[in-house]
Amino acid sequence: MARRVQDVMSRRVVTVRSDAAVSAAVERMRRFGFSALPVVNARHRLVGVVSLLDVLRHRESGGTDADPVDDVMNPDVLAMPPTASPAVVAQRMRSHGELRVMPIVERGTLVGIVTRSDLLRTSEPVGRFGALVRRITGRDDAADEVLIGLARPGRERPSAVASTPVQEVMTREPVTVLPTDPVEVAVELLLARRFTALPVVDADGRLVGVVSEADLLGDRLAGRREPRSVSAVMTRTPVTLPVGATVGEAVELVADRGLRMVPVVDDGVLVGVLSRGDLV
Repeated sequence: MARRVQDVMSRRVVTVRSDAAVSAAVERMRRFGFSALPVVNARHRLVGVVSLLDVLRHRESGGTDADPVDDVMNPDVLAMPPTASPAVVAQRMRSHGELRVMPIVERGTLVGIVTRSDLLRTSEPVGRFGALVRRITGRDDAADEVLIGLARPGRERPSAVASTPVQEVMTREPVTVLPTDPVEVAVELLLARRFTALPVVDADGRLVGVVSEADLLGDRLAGRREPRSVSAVMTRTPVTLPVGATVGEAVELVADRGLRMVPVVDDGVLVGVLSRGDLV
């Protein structure tokens, strides 16, 4: 690993203002495929973090997307300086189960972020966006080709209500790995597809586990270098949803358990996956 987190952090940061509407945060997270955004004030000082999970829980408690981000965000932000060791940052993220994004702050000002993916990406020591330093704030810049390149093409989603079957909003034919695949195969798929976890299936398509960034990062932190299979690091008893579940049941499960991705199964066979983004 690099000696300082500034060597692996992403300096191009998508943020949202604390006085913006929740809908603006949701739009930016969905457009760029992020699960959370740093929240800044008018002086670009870090004041919180807002995630899709925060939005789901806010809606469950009766809030609306017209409310300000300040009402939804988590103000108790764990942040690190750019001179911190990546190993220390990884340990902090590992010890905080829901934490996937670590803001990097210098004298109170947000200067970058580190994700679990950045820490797994050992072959690119300067981070995903190299030496780019301009920040992406609440404004859109049509000329910003790098930012445009980050945006994910929107998937057609039907309007969902609580009674909508999860089959109508889930991702069908998801990317999977086998329990016998090398760990590096899972790492490469997560990094290339910008996923946070992958279902693990056997030769018959039956779900046997889930392997996440946290699982793989923990393996790296343990310092193991010998070839390892996915079965050695995966979670063997993942939380799942039956194919007949509704969106309302899925939202309740995700909000209650803090899940990022839920496999959808039909008599043990994987038929799709559901993410927070599918429910927001």
